[in-house]
Amino acid sequence: MTGTALEAWGWAADFAASYRRFQESAPGPDAYLPARVVSISRGVYHLAVGEHEIDARLLKRVRRAPSGSPAVGDWVVVEAEQVPGVDPWIVHVLDRRSRLSRKAAGARTEEQVVAANLDAVFLVMGLDGDFNLRRLERFVAMAAESGAEPVVVLTKVDICADPQEKLKGARESAPGTTVVAINALANENLEPLAPHLAPGSTVAMVGSSGAGKSTLLNALSGEEVMRTAEVREGDDRGRHTTTHRRLVQLPGGGLLIDNPGIRELQLWTDDDSSLEEAFDDIEDLARECRFRDCGHGSEPGCAVRAAIRDGTLDPARLRNYNDLREEQHRLAQRRDEASRRAAERRLGAYYKSVQRAKKNRRT
Repeated sequence: MTGTALEAWGWAADFAASYRRFQESAPGPDAYLPARVVSISRGVYHLAVGEHEIDARLLKRVRRAPSGSPAVGDWVVVEAEQVPGVDPWIVHVLDRRSRLSRKAAGARTEEQVVAANLDAVFLVMGLDGDFNLRRLERFVAMAAESGAEPVVVLTKVDICADPQEKLKGARESAPGTTVVAINALANENLEPLAPHLAPGSTVAMVGSSGAGKSTLLNALSGEEVMRTAEVREGDDRGRHTTTHRRLVQLPGGGLLIDNPGIRELQLWTDDDSSLEEAFDDIEDLARECRFRDCGHGSEPGCAVRAAIRDGTLDPARLRNYNDLREEQHRLAQRRDEASRRAAERRLGAYYKSVQRAKKNRRT
């Protein structure tokens, strides 16, 4: 396996350093290989190992590790020995450069890692019924937390009656973020995306069904890598033509992950920094408020409310900001409660094991 073959899948110095640390602690380090997760299907991990690809399974202890199960884009350590008809085991997940996460759908308070080791995230939104500035703000906050660079990609510019007005709204909702409007079907205005798809760079696409992610992937690939389908009439919602995440090598050397349409998007982070970055215009205004703990309601001297009155800040943007703040607060409470319950379960299991040991000694 050559270094060049690994580099074609995004191998870099930080991953190599993490792999060396694993080798230093592993018995028989030559028995393992680094590999990148290309796709996952029903518990089988499809891995790129240099110039070829293999299927592998995950050891339970790896799943229970703090990093959790690997995601598409993760670099892992897999057994080197290939036995015909037997999938090798993934024994370790290398340190991540970045990870795109959300709260798992439903009532569970768990993290779902959507993709790992990203350099950028393309936030794809159609300029049709899919266009929603409040959802776009959520996407930007989600991407900001990942550690990768967010890039807003507005698709279907060819069928939009007022693309410039929507482009202006997107830029106001994502200040400081690159915003590009494209027509992927005609390969128009794709050039601004090229710097993010340099050889070895990894990008994930996030957006709702029908936003045009698979069409964009096909345009950047120069062939039909992912099947596409027409959106439904009436609501511009698409069918889920992408049913699983897959890391795809592009002709120019970049790597792109197409994600299934996201039905439910809840933030996972309880760190304020991601919201501060996504809503830095509101944060800047808040520093001018008379009171440091201003709630931007009826307090005198509120610079945020003043910006709403003079038309420089959309009140809907402030409402979304406050909603996301409250969502963060509730998430933090749920995570604290989940941690408390997990600690109680561990303590209970320990107490039972002590009681069993005492009973065994008596007998």
